[in-house]
Amino acid sequence: MGKIVYSMLTSLDGFIEGPSGDIGLPVPEEELHRHFNDEMRRTAIALCGRRMYEAMRFWDSPERKTGREVERDFAMAWQTTPKIVFSTTLRDVGPNARLMSGDVETVANQIKSQTEGEISVSGAGLAAQFARAGLIDEFRLYMQPVVLGGGKPYFQSGLSLTLQPLGTQSLAQGVTLLRYTPAS
Repeated sequence: MGKIVYSMLTSLDGFIEGPSGDIGLPVPEEELHRHFNDEMRRTAIALCGRRMYEAMRFWDSPERKTGREVERDFAMAWQTTPKIVFSTTLRDVGPNARLMSGDVETVANQIKSQTEGEISVSGAGLAAQFARAGLIDEFRLYMQPVVLGGGKPYFQSGLSLTLQPLGTQSLAQGVTLLRYTPAS
């Protein structure tokens, strides 16, 4: 059975996006990027909300054949990872992706029972639906030493969870990884 993980870069004040919708967080340098490359390679399947999927389509583009080696490695990991995109507005998706609409909880439970390894869920709205349904096995907050002062939070407003720590890890660029699981 798979393990569903919600993993995002976040500011110290808990935002994954700035007040005007911009990323607002520093771009990962090589060492930190390698960490995320490894995380992507460990992902058996990626579950994405529409907005996150559209942002990540950048890594499908032919231009990814150029640039830094660490970026090409990430692009390759992204491109080879199967993806399911939850959307009611998209009509088609790119390579190695399937479009889903309908009952998120039912689909997620089917995927979890049919998958071995890590299943990433990305996009704050989709992750909130998963969290409310008790589907997320691990929360990974990559805290960057930046304060955004507002924007889109890692945890959606109104979401109430009790978590227990799994551990912390200091990474490059002053980033601290905080890992939690839902309390029993």
